[in-house]
Amino acid sequence: MNENRLKREISLFGAFATVMGTVIGAGVFFKTASVVSFAQSPSLTIFAWVLGGILTLCAGLTSAELATAIPKTGGAVKYIEYTYGKLPGFLLGWAQSVIYFPANIAALSIIFSTQFIHLFHLSTDFLIPIALGTGLSVTIFNLLGTKLAANLQSFTLIIKMLPIALIVVVGLLMPTNVEVSLFPVKAGGDNNFIQALSGSLLATMFAYDGWLGVGAVAGEMKQPEKDLPKAIFFGLTFITIVYVLINFVFLKTLPIEQLSGNLNAASEASNQIFGSMGGKLVTIGILISVYGALNGYTMTGIRVPYALALEEMIPFSQQFQKLSKKYVVPYVSGIFQFSIAAIMMFVGSFDLLTDMLVFVMWLFSLLIFLGVLILRKKEPELSRPYKVPFYPVIPIIAIVGGLFILITTLFTQTLLASIGIGVTLLGIPVYLLNKKMNESKI
Repeated sequence: MNENRLKREISLFGAFATVMGTVIGAGVFFKTASVVSFAQSPSLTIFAWVLGGILTLCAGLTSAELATAIPKTGGAVKYIEYTYGKLPGFLLGWAQSVIYFPANIAALSIIFSTQFIHLFHLSTDFLIPIALGTGLSVTIFNLLGTKLAANLQSFTLIIKMLPIALIVVVGLLMPTNVEVSLFPVKAGGDNNFIQALSGSLLATMFAYDGWLGVGAVAGEMKQPEKDLPKAIFFGLTFITIVYVLINFVFLKTLPIEQLSGNLNAASEASNQIFGSMGGKLVTIGILISVYGALNGYTMTGIRVPYALALEEMIPFSQQFQKLSKKYVVPYVSGIFQFSIAAIMMFVGSFDLLTDMLVFVMWLFSLLIFLGVLILRKKEPELSRPYKVPFYPVIPIIAIVGGLFILITTLFTQTLLASIGIGVTLLGIPVYLLNKKMNESKI
C-alpha cells in the first residue's frame, strides 16, 4: 500500500483533538430525552451510556486497523471496496450521500430550530422554516469556500466545550431533591429489559457517532502505530466519562418524567442549575455547538458525491464534478445534499432521522469489523502499521454489539430499518445502470 503520500504531521495531541472534535456534537444534549423514554429508569439510562461508550471504543479501535492498512482518500468507502469489491464500497458512498449526511443535516437543523423556538418563546409553527433557514445558511457558508467553513468549525469546537464543562462541574456540585438510583440496573415502565436496552443503546449511538471518521487521519499521523490507539482509547474514554456525567447531572436535576421525550431537557436543566439568565447563556452555547456540528457534517458530506463522481460511479457525474470558479467548492453536490435534507425535514422528526442514519451506518460498520478478521486471514502479509489490541476479542465485541443494535432495531423499529435498508439497496440498480452507461460510451 504505497499510494499514501500525505504528510505525516499530526501528533498524539492533534489526533486526540480530532477524536474529541469529531464525536462530540449535538447528541450529548438531546439524546437524553430518547434514552430516558426507552429506559424509564436512571440506572438503565446510565448503563446505556456506559455500554454505548464501550461499544464505540471497541468499534474505533477495530476500524483503525483498516485505516492504517488502507490509508486511501475516501476512508471507510475504500476499506469496504478493498475488502469486498466495488459495489459494496459504492453502496456505502451512496448511503452516505442520500441518507447519512442529509439525515444528519436535517436532524441537526430540526434540533437547532427546536432550541431556538424554546429560547425565544416562538410559535412551533416556525419549526420547519427556521430549520430550513439554518440548514441553508450552513450550506451557503460551505459554498463560499472551505476556509470560511473550516474557520467556523474551529470557532464552534472551542465554544461547544463550554456548556458541557459548566453543566458537569456546577451540576455535580449543586444540591438536589431528585433521587438517582444506579443499582440494580433495570428497565422502568412497560418495556421489557431487552426492548428498553436496545432502544436506549441505539439512541446513544447518535451521540457517539463520528468514530468511523477518526481513523481517516491515520495516514497523516507521525506514529500511527503508537499514537492512533492512544488517541482513540483516551479520546473515546474521556467522551464516555463526560457523557455519563452530564446525563447523571440531568437525572439529578430534573425528574425522570420531565426528561423522557423532552428535547428541551438540556435547556430546562441549565435553567434549574444556573437560573434563568445563566440557563439562556448555556442554551446559546448549545445552539452554537449544534450549528458547529451541522457545519462539520455539511462540509464533509458535500465531498462524498463529488468523490464518487470523480470515479464516474454515479449518474450525472459530469455535473457533480463541477467546482465553483471562485471558491473551488463542489456546489452541485452541496445543492443536492441540502435538497434531500430539506425533504427529510418535512417528513421526519429528530429521533426518527437519527435512528435511521445510525442503523444504516452500523450495517456498514459491521462489514468493517468483519473485514478486519477477513483480511487477517486472507492477506496476512498486508502492512499493518497498527493492529487492534487483544485481537480477536475487541473486534468480536464490536461485531456482537453491532449485531445486537441491528437485529433488535430490525424487530423493534421494523419500518425505520426497512426504509434504511430499502434506500441503501436502491443504490444497486443505480450502480449497475451507471456502469452500463459508462460501458456504452467506450
